[in-house]
Amino acid sequence: MASAKEIIAYRVAQDLKDGDVINLGIGLPTMVANYIPEGVEVTIQSENGILGMDRVANEGEELKDVINSGGQPVLITPGACFFDSSMSFGIIRGGHVDVTVLGALQVDEKGNLASHVVPGKMVPGMGGAMDLVVGAKEVIIATTHTQKGVAKILKEITLPATAVKCVDKIVTELCVIQVTDAGLELTEIAPGVTVEEVQAQTEATLIVSGDLKTMAVPAE
Repeated sequence: MASAKEIIAYRVAQDLKDGDVINLGIGLPTMVANYIPEGVEVTIQSENGILGMDRVANEGEELKDVINSGGQPVLITPGACFFDSSMSFGIIRGGHVDVTVLGALQVDEKGNLASHVVPGKMVPGMGGAMDLVVGAKEVIIATTHTQKGVAKILKEITLPATAVKCVDKIVTELCVIQVTDAGLELTEIAPGVTVEEVQAQTEATLIVSGDLKTMAVPAE
């Protein structure tokens, strides 16, 4: 049976379109590269200076000095190129990234995102997330629905904002939520999950789509 993180990464990957330039955040979002549908070719950008990044390398596959922005060894695709941070952030800030996939500590019904301050822990800062959520054409949040039973999808974020009104879509192991001007629209639910169960684990009030679908999940 697939884990929650595998379900989330798989579902996000189904939204990627042929030709997209995408950026995958640290942690769960890096797993999206493992599930890109056959026949869909995307170019993965990493803010530490790679265009043409591939999945995280397995043991024995590592390429010397080739890592993603989280320090993990990664593979690269044919034709990949490397550059400095100024070029990398020029790509991001210039609006050349089609989709960015990020994790979240909290996200709210207005599309506000909190992703960089962990209460009680030292945090180096928001890193490239601030630039990515403003520069990318589409922002997808890939996150578990709750943190140890505490809701992460809120009426209003309580942690410091990474950016405001930036999120387009939220994908969890339970559902897919679209951020709209009217609020959070529940568009898909995972197999075996009810709308009531999703709402019970969500602080924000969900608007149930009239065309509610079953979420695609990995085959067992």
